[in-house]
Amino acid sequence: MSMSAAAASPFVTYAPEFGDVLGPSPEYSVVPGVNAHEGPVYVREWDAVLFTTVPVVTNIPAPGDRSVSIGMLAVQSLEVSTFAATTNMANGMTLDRNGELLICEQGTRMTSAAISRMNLESREVTTVVDAWFGLPFNSPNDVVVKSDGTIWFTDPGYGYLQGFRNQPLVGDFVYRYDPADQSVVVVADSFKKPNGLAFSPDESVLYINDSGAIEGPGTYYVNLPHHIRAFDVRGVQLSGDRLFAVVTPGIPDGLKVDSAGRVYSSSATGVKVYSADGKLLGEILAPGVANFCFGGVDNDTLFLMCDTNITIVKIAAKGA
Repeated sequence: MSMSAAAASPFVTYAPEFGDVLGPSPEYSVVPGVNAHEGPVYVREWDAVLFTTVPVVTNIPAPGDRSVSIGMLAVQSLEVSTFAATTNMANGMTLDRNGELLICEQGTRMTSAAISRMNLESREVTTVVDAWFGLPFNSPNDVVVKSDGTIWFTDPGYGYLQGFRNQPLVGDFVYRYDPADQSVVVVADSFKKPNGLAFSPDESVLYINDSGAIEGPGTYYVNLPHHIRAFDVRGVQLSGDRLFAVVTPGIPDGLKVDSAGRVYSSSATGVKVYSADGKLLGEILAPGVANFCFGGVDNDTLFLMCDTNITIVKIAAKGA
């Protein structure tokens, strides 16, 4: 199914600047019947998007544990295939500076949570980091890599709330891991449920969203966080904590930045687009979207994971 901007329904404008995002002729299409939930990553060499699937409850290795696979969408043919049949509850993903896949492994009650690395050719998986001072992570959710090679990731306790992880031994923190000296540093500890994160194009600001309004399956507490916060990046540390935007309806999950510094966040109704100073410019409607990424030959295409489909939106803006 495809839809043009003339149909009006997929694009909602709140400010004239949204026209700079969409351009004169945005394209909107849906690939139906795809189990696509989280972690989308565009692999340029393959012109394909890797993504993680909706968790499926299983009885192995223990009642209530879940399974997640990594799927692949070939962009030109729109064919969907299985890239990795089993994972350790994979969630957010990104490519590192060497083009290998970093994976947020949420773990189970029987396996450890971790940030792992997959070689895309051999599909061999190795552990990057799985503890902070010997204490296990909760359930890593999203991950980004800075230009200096450091790995920044969020670690909310959703695995415990959803019944597939043991009770947390650490807080819901945001971490920075430095491969150079293997140090793990907590960079933010004041989030209810830290979720998506993204650097500004010049890496001077780190945006982190808080999806704390959801405490478990089927819950939503409007008085708990459903917002995006911005921090100034000062080497290993973050400073200047400030509210960037409150996201409604629902919660923010996926978070990305374009080359002009605009911030994109998922919500219950679609992807909201904000200016660098927090002004809501517009929204791309896509109900059910959890996470998304920029990709395509010119990095001007959004791939939205909507649990039962992948929505593809070609716009004028380019990913950072």
